[in-house]
Order: sequence, then structure tokens, then C-alpha cells
Amino acid sequence: MSAAEKPPLLQLTWREIQEKGGRSEERWLVIDRLVYDITHFRWRHPGGSRLIGHYAGQDATDAFKAFHIDSQLVRRYLRPLLIGELGPQEPSQEPSKDRSLVEDFRRLREVVEGLGLLGPRPLFFAGMLLHILALDVAAWLILWLWGTSWVPFIVTAILLGTVQAQAGWLQHDFGHLSVFGTSRWNHLAHRFVIGHLKGAPASWWNHLHFQHHAKPNCYRKDPDVNLHPLLFTLGATLSFELGTQKKKYMPYQHQHKYFFLLGPPALIPVYFQWYIFYFVTKRRQWQDLAWMMSFYIRFTLCYLPLLGLPSFIALFFLVRVLESHWFVWVTQMNHIPMHIDRDQNKDWVTMQLEATCNVEQSLFNDWFTGHLNFQIEHHLFPTMPRHNYHAVAPLVRSFCKKHGLSYQNKSLYTAFADIIRSLKSSGEIWMDAYLHK
Repeated sequence: MSAAEKPPLLQLTWREIQEKGGRSEERWLVIDRLVYDITHFRWRHPGGSRLIGHYAGQDATDAFKAFHIDSQLVRRYLRPLLIGELGPQEPSQEPSKDRSLVEDFRRLREVVEGLGLLGPRPLFFAGMLLHILALDVAAWLILWLWGTSWVPFIVTAILLGTVQAQAGWLQHDFGHLSVFGTSRWNHLAHRFVIGHLKGAPASWWNHLHFQHHAKPNCYRKDPDVNLHPLLFTLGATLSFELGTQKKKYMPYQHQHKYFFLLGPPALIPVYFQWYIFYFVTKRRQWQDLAWMMSFYIRFTLCYLPLLGLPSFIALFFLVRVLESHWFVWVTQMNHIPMHIDRDQNKDWVTMQLEATCNVEQSLFNDWFTGHLNFQIEHHLFPTMPRHNYHAVAPLVRSFCKKHGLSYQNKSLYTAFADIIRSLKSSGEIWMDAYLHK
């Protein structure tokens, strides 16, 4: 049969598509009204099977456009998966979603693309990298020139903690394909920054972080809320549910207190530090392991001869503790206080707005958070270079006002305090349900 004689595509309904989601053996999803069977492809999906599987039975159009910088190239890989299209009587998104909101956002994305706000400024990212390398060199020079007494030791630790935090924001840029026009160069730079400058695997970050962006604050789909319920109870809905089920893994009524012990000081040095090695060996990510080892070898050669073994180990873990505090407070201030629940299959914009909030702009806040004070804009347009968030923010605020969506913008102090307030509130909801429901 010639190409011109191809049979017409199957005409499918949303009900039929939704039956191919969740725990169905077959998995379908929709992109621009076309229906794709990802049952087998999901295991070969570059972003991982879980990421694409989270949209099984759903419209994935906005997520698809948000994550891919060359959608035309990616569509070539989708062609063999095409099995049908939405019938003419079916809306372009699930009937439960607000059609005007979805269509308005897609027009907004076209405006953003037309204004060139998805295009990077290479000099900006070069400056970010150079300032990280300069701090890294300065940290070593302080010990080499002024000795290893307490003052230079602490100053070096602070500088190295700053290097780790800022390298964390820079690897985040490369990981989101925000710096170069091709995925290949972004991936290579990502491995260098996260592997050689931080000692962590790019594959591990990709596996976790893109799931977070695909379904933020959705329990069982966003790995960032997997601390519920083993260590913390998160969100009003999940906390009430946990309490009514009479489940208690921790004294949740005190979680806003033990967060200061199990959260900021422990996440990286106690958990991430060993888990990343488990991850790369279990998944045989040998290239990532090589990049990681280049960091540990360089760090050892630089600091072990100057400090001796006990002080060297103390420096390493002090740096990790400082980095962990910085990372946890900044990354959780935008999400823990927000709505947390199971996936309700809401439209892209509503889902992102309910799960994120912003922190006021200032030169310090921009630098300190790696521009993640613009968390709303980042989640709506994850491949957008961070130096353009301030330019798109007025458009996003106007869009939210038009559609009655909450656009939260806080001070840095309030954002930090809201983490504790939210944990306390969730703990109280759990306690009340546990005792009285």
C-alpha cells in the first residue's frame, strides 16, 4: 500500500484513551489530538519510563512542548507509535479541563517563543561558570597561602559550600536544556558540571527532576514528595487520609521541629551522598560514575595533602552540610507550603500554579536561589533560560489574573517560614484525624 493509500487513523474518544492509563497493560497518551501507544516505547524513552508513563491516559501536549527544545526531531520518533486521533466530536483536551484556559496558555507560549524568550545568552552562563571556578580556586588558595588554622579552614568551607550550591543551579540550567540549542551539548555540559564540579550523576538528576516537573507535588508521581509518609506527612489531604488510616511512622505532630535535624543538615551528606553511588552502579551508568570520580579524585588531590586525613574528611562533610542547608531551604520553599495531593489530571497551568510559588526579585535573591525565586515561570516554561524569567513574569501574572489563578509572590523570609508553618499544619491535621476520626 502506498503512502497515499494509508488507512485512515482510528477515531478515538477520551473515554477510550483514559482506559489506557494508570495500571492498564496498554498505555496511550495524546499530543496535539494525535493518540500514541507508548506501551513498549516508554521503556526506551530517554527521560525514563516513569516520566512518560505519568501521562498515560491523559493529554500530554503541554508537557511535550515544555520539555523538548526540538519538537520536530522528537516527533519523528513518535510516528511509529501513532495509532489514532481524537474523534471530531472530542475536545482537544479532556472534558474536565478548562478549554479557554488551555488554549490561552498555548497562545501565550507562542507569544513567548515569538519574543525569543526561550533563547539563551551564552555570556550569562559563561559568567556563572567562571564565578564558580573562581570561588573554587580561591577556596584552595586560602588554605595554601594562609595555612590550615580554624579561620582559613572555615572560610574555605564556606567558599566550597557556595561553589556546590551555585554549581547546583548551573547544572540545573544544563539539565533543562536551557543553555545550548542542541540537546547533545547541554547533556555534555550537564555531565561536566554535575559530575566533575559536584560529584553527582546526571542520569540520577534527570530521572528524578523531570518527574517532579511533569507532575509537581503529585504523590506517587513526584519523587520530591516521597518523604511522605515515612519521614513527614505532607499536605492537608494526604495528612488527613494518613490519620484516618491510623498510620504513624513518625511523630508527625513534631515534624516542624525534627525537620531541622532530618531536613537541611542531613539530605545531602546522609542520604544523597551514598544513594548516588547506589543509583549509578545499579543502573550501570558507568559514564556518570567516571565523571563523579573525577570530582572526588580532584578534591582529594587538592585538600588531602594540605589537611591530613581527619581534617580532610571534616572539610568534605562540612561542605556537604552547608550545601545541604542551602539546597533544602531554597528548593522546598516553593513547594512544601503548596497544594500536595495525588494526581488529579489538571491542566498544565493549574497544576503548576497550585504546586509552586515565587519569591521576590532582587539581585541577591536571584543569585542565592539560582533564579528559582521565579519558580512559577520556571515550571511553566522549564527550558526557558533563567535570565528571561523576569521578562515573562508580567505576561504570566496577567494570564493568571485573567483566569482567576493564584500567583503567589513572597519575601524570602516568609517563604522559608512557610515551610515550617506548613509542616506544623500538616502534623496537626494528621494528629486530629489520627485521634478523632
